[in-house]
Amino acid sequence: MAQVLEFKLPDLGEGLTEAEIVRWLVQVGDVVTVDQPVVEVETAKAMVEVPCPYGGVVTARYGDEGTELPVGAPLLTVAVGEPATEPEGSGNVLVGYGTQAPAARRRRVRSAAATTTANGHTRTPESVPAPPHARGSVPVRAQTSASAQAPAAAPPAAPVPAAALAGGPVPVISPLVRRLARDNGVDLRRLAGSGPDGLILRADVENALRAGTAPALTAAEQAVPAPAPAPPAEAGVRIPLKGVRGAIADKMSRSRREIPDATCWVDADATELMRARAAMNAAGAPKISLLALLARISTAALARFPELNSYVDTDAREIVRLDQVHIGFAAQTDRGLVVPVVRDAHTRDAESLTAEFARLTEAARTGTLTPGDLTGGTFTLNNYGVFGVDGSTPIVNHPEAAMLGVGRIIPKPWVHEGELAVRQVVQLSLTFDHRVCDGGTAGGFLRYVADCVEQPAVLLRTL
Repeated sequence: MAQVLEFKLPDLGEGLTEAEIVRWLVQVGDVVTVDQPVVEVETAKAMVEVPCPYGGVVTARYGDEGTELPVGAPLLTVAVGEPATEPEGSGNVLVGYGTQAPAARRRRVRSAAATTTANGHTRTPESVPAPPHARGSVPVRAQTSASAQAPAAAPPAAPVPAAALAGGPVPVISPLVRRLARDNGVDLRRLAGSGPDGLILRADVENALRAGTAPALTAAEQAVPAPAPAPPAEAGVRIPLKGVRGAIADKMSRSRREIPDATCWVDADATELMRARAAMNAAGAPKISLLALLARISTAALARFPELNSYVDTDAREIVRLDQVHIGFAAQTDRGLVVPVVRDAHTRDAESLTAEFARLTEAARTGTLTPGDLTGGTFTLNNYGVFGVDGSTPIVNHPEAAMLGVGRIIPKPWVHEGELAVRQVVQLSLTFDHRVCDGGTAGGFLRYVADCVEQPAVLLRTL
């Protein structure tokens, strides 16, 4: 007999708790195979395609494009042709999630006729043909989202939940559900939920309102004074802080709260560095980027000043110095600011760094960076010179300890070998966590970077 299995939004790793549906890759009625991507979601880190651990016919989808779902919320249901055992999966892993994850909850196969939900609203399911090897069995029914529910002709009375009879706690988690019920005079204690263990969902309240069966509050309950209405907001556009923009806001705020940062800066004559780069690129080999040279200089400086390749463990009250250098670089995209990470930058030469910077930049531009590409950095390069500015005091990329800023390189009057000359000058800045080191260490790091920019031959001592 065919069974309907529910596939929930998996744990996408890196502490992510929700994701927004960007694009459905399957329709209701489509046949899917094990590990076939079924939906593209956007987290605070990146956009990823989520594979389904079951093979069968898609019977329902939960959420429209643009809907934000928490981890563990149902994504879709799939009708499989045989009773499912613990799915072994293919080993396909999605950042903390593999198809060998715990089995989805089974559902009993019921008739495709309209059924009545716990709150008394009649729901007409969206039926699809069962898989070929399951024909002849009872038709598969999957519960659809609120938008697919048919209006009730004569809804029966809703059963009174145990919480209303026993005076126990109301099974509601979301404050949005409570507010929706309060604003519409719905007594949640007399409403039965359709979620796990009787949890009252937003759809339950909306269904009750739509069907006209919402249990109203008593006169005494309605007499409770409501909070004073908020003053009318000024005219303007409200933009939700979610997705990448929300993640940026959260991380910047946390950095400002936790890290006592300071900034030092210096002007440097980059003429010799630019000549060295031109000579490298004239040899016919792959072109070397300026960012790669700055990264190579940074790894050499971090080897001399390891205090800046660290982070503070606030719970243990310890400074953790790291052996490996993973350099992040700020990249502005249409979706907002992202910081891709070049792994093991201290082991790479200029060519390897150039290639990896190019790969990550293209992935950032096309929105195909993975969560793994955006996490694990130990030090950040910020080339704000591309915006045509000279200096900046950036916010440290939490939980890192330092960020090197590079302004635009432009011709300026400069005293060179005792004479005034026009040279290629750049402003360098270092923003650092004052908990991990004092100004002498930060100044020493920045001075070494400036020396390498002015005289690239200084790097030969460490090659």
